[in-house]
Amino acid sequence: MIEVKWLAKPEIHDYAAAVEFLSLTMPVARAKRIVSQLKKSPVSEFKAKDILRASRLQLLTKENHHVSHNLKKIDNGLAIPPVLLVRGIATSDVALLIADGYHRVCAIESLNEDLPIRCQIADLL
Repeated sequence: MIEVKWLAKPEIHDYAAAVEFLSLTMPVARAKRIVSQLKKSPVSEFKAKDILRASRLQLLTKENHHVSHNLKKIDNGLAIPPVLLVRGIATSDVALLIADGYHRVCAIESLNEDLPIRCQIADLL
C-alpha cells in the first residue's frame, strides 16, 4: 500500500497561489474572500479520482515536471500540503476548482485513483 504523508495544513504560499489562480476566473476581492473561507475550513478527504472527475481536468502524466516532483516527494516519505478546492455547482454546470494542488492531485491519481487526498474546500461565494 502506498502511503502519502500530509502536512496538517496548506502552506502560506499555497493560499497566495490560490488567490492568484482564482483571480483569473473572478474578481480579486471575491477570490480573497473564498481563500479566507478556505483558511477556516477543516481538512477533509476525497478520493483522487473523484476530485479529478469533479474538476473536469485532464490527468497530467508522470512526465510533467511538477507531477514528477511531487511523486519524488511522496517516494522519499516527505509530507505534502493538502490541496485547496472550491466546490462546483452541479445545477449550474460549474466544475470543482482546484485552486491549488492540481499537480499533487495528478501525482496521487497516477499512483492509485482510490487514494484519499487531503484538502480544504470552500463554497463558491
